[in-house]
Amino acid sequence: MDSQSQTTSLQRLQNVEKRVVRVLELAGGVMDELANPMGPRKEIINNHCREFMQLIKDIQVTLRDEIKSACEYRPFEKCDYSTRILNEICCKKLEYVLSQLDAMKQTIDECNDTC
Repeated sequence: MDSQSQTTSLQRLQNVEKRVVRVLELAGGVMDELANPMGPRKEIINNHCREFMQLIKDIQVTLRDEIKSACEYRPFEKCDYSTRILNEICCKKLEYVLSQLDAMKQTIDECNDTC
């Protein structure tokens, strides 16, 4: 993966982080408004809740895209599944070749004994 696409991915994740911080600020704002001794102002709570929900949806979409991108194009960090499978396949092939060589050797030995 080239550094430009990695940087882009990192930038998108940094934007998600900023959105998460903003979500927490909005939640705190709603709590402050609900605790207001004069009573909560409905329009402020509505605006905060609307922005909160939009940010949550944006965060979900971005994270889903980033996870999908990581799964499709890059192996997971420290994941050795494909390497282990390839090694097992190579071992099975090697075992098969060795068995064929043993059979050939046995055939040659039998032929030498009878000739």
